[in-house]
Parts: sequence; structure tokens; C-alpha cells
Amino acid sequence: MSETMQAVVSHGPHDYRLEEVPVPTPGPGEALVRVEAVGICASDLKCYHGATKFWGDASRPAWAETEVIPGHEFVGEIVQLDDAAAARWKVGVGDRVTSEQIVPCWKCRYCQRGQYWMCAPHDIYGFKRRTPGAMAQYMIFPADALVHKISKDLPPAHAAFVEPLSCALHAVERGGIRFDDVVVVAGCGPIGLGMIAGAAAKFPARIIALDLSDTKLELAKLCGADVTVNISRQDPTQIVRDLTEGYGADVYFEGTGHPSAVLQGLNLLRKLGTFVEYGVFKDDVTVDWSIISDDKELDVRGAHLGPHCWPAAVRMLESGRLPMDRICTHQLPLADFQAGLDLVGDGTTSIKVSLLP
Repeated sequence: MSETMQAVVSHGPHDYRLEEVPVPTPGPGEALVRVEAVGICASDLKCYHGATKFWGDASRPAWAETEVIPGHEFVGEIVQLDDAAAARWKVGVGDRVTSEQIVPCWKCRYCQRGQYWMCAPHDIYGFKRRTPGAMAQYMIFPADALVHKISKDLPPAHAAFVEPLSCALHAVERGGIRFDDVVVVAGCGPIGLGMIAGAAAKFPARIIALDLSDTKLELAKLCGADVTVNISRQDPTQIVRDLTEGYGADVYFEGTGHPSAVLQGLNLLRKLGTFVEYGVFKDDVTVDWSIISDDKELDVRGAHLGPHCWPAAVRMLESGRLPMDRICTHQLPLADFQAGLDLVGDGTTSIKVSLLP
């Protein structure tokens, strides 16, 4: 193995560079992993453009530090680890593995209460120097990481989809779907398609998918949507009311990150309905909060990361029930990372874009 590797390194907004850097050396209890695929997330793109409004503090600097290798949705093969790591994670050299995107401290209040996905230091791969990401030929899994095996029968880009799928499944769990519910999913990108698949596994009465793209709506049907609505041509609120005797939807999942989708969801939910927010917003969102309180008494729930959903996401991918060949639209070499970011930014020709180091 060479002593150096290629990696994408963030030097600030609009300044990501392909560089030759040392191959990292695993410490006690850690693993060295050869990266097979890394997906480009919308949050990667927002970070690339210099976003500062993430995770609750608009006054702080950009949440991604500089001199960091990005990439938090990935799969790879273990090439080196010690006995302690092998015993803790029940893995060995040659296994294909993924790691949950957050590396918990296991010491803060949230970790001590089992709420590790809200860990106070919040070290997510690819955003801090302590946890370099996967846009590289090799990466380290720290000793505190959460690691899962995944089948080698899956193409690398499909296996790396386990991260956004786990996030989508967590959002579905937050929705508390019941068998007779009418469920609406706004946005049929990677997260929205995963929400539809997860919601379908709950077997509600009807799943309605909303998007501006007919291509994405076709994929939504393949993932389990019963009704699709192109909101550029149809009124989703009226359609939902017509399908629910005028009451409205029981559960609404917001996966677009667009402010208009928030008011849309508040309007098409029934009284006592549930609103689940997963999207990350670039702009402020302003709504009439009396809709939430005095008008409908809604349950509004956030969803963050994919806690406790990774094994289910692995099983769903391995089952073959998702149209992964059509979801994973673009696989590019690491050197073409800029083209990958541009594809995600355009949003009209791709669903999931991955780099294959």
C-alpha cells in the first residue's frame, strides 16, 4: 500500500481541491478502511457554498472546518484493525463495512441517556478535523464509531446509500404511521424516496408523493407511492382533501428543504395531524403558527440522522426492493468531484451522485 493517497480537501467555500495526502494510520481500537464509494449529500453542497445556518446556531462560523476531507455517506473494506476493534465491532480484515455518520463522544448528557445522535460535540465525518470523511482512498473509523457490515453483493454506490436511507427511516419512525393513515411525502430525492419506501413498509392506507419532476415521481411509485402529484401542474392540498373526505392527511414528511413546502404541509394536514421535518433550509421559514396551535393542534417533529435504523436500512438494500439502479444515477471518479457537486447543485439530471475512489 502506498504511503500517500488522493483526497478531496476543503479549504473553504468554493475551494475544494484534489490533493495527495498521507494515508492515515489507525490508532488503538481504530480501523483503516479503503473507501469504495462515497455519496454527495445536499448538505455537502451547502457546505461547499459556505452555509453557516446549520444545527441551531446561525451566529457561529461555517459548521464545516477547513483542511478537512468531506464525505459522510460511504462504504468500504477494512484493511487494518487491532483485536480490540475487531471484537467491539465483530468485523475483520476484508469485511465490507459502513459507519454511522456521527461519531459519538459517549460522555455527554445525550450519549449517557442513549440519545447518541444528538451528541453535544457532534463529530460527523467530513465536517471536523477530528473526523475526516470519505472523499479519499482511505479513511479511519475511530474507536467510538458505530460500525455495520454490509453485503459485498451490492454495487458500491448502492451500498453507500445506506446512510441517506437510514436517515429516511428515522424520519418515518418519527411520523408514528398507523395502518389507516394517509401519508404525504414532499420531495422525491434520495431522502424522500427512502421515506416512501419506509412508509410503505408500515402499510398505511395511502402514500402520496409530491415533486416537480415526473421522473422522480415515477421512482416514487417504484418505491411504494400509491398516488403521485406534480405540484407544478396540480394542487396537492385539493387532491389530498379529495382523497380524505375533506379532512386532510394524517402524516406529512417534509424532505425538500424549501420554505414553501412547510406551509404546504401545514395546509394539507388534518386536525391533530403530524408534521415531520427533515429538510435543511438555506433560507428562513415564516409561517402562521396559529395553524399549528389554535387551528389544528398539530404534532410537529424534527428528524436528524438515522439512529437505530442502520440495520434496517442494510436489510432493505440487501433485499433488492428498491430500484437502486435508477436511484444511483451517477458514479464518478474521485478526480471528478467538482462535476459531482455541480450535478447535485443542478438537481434536474441526477438523483444520487457518488464518487468511487
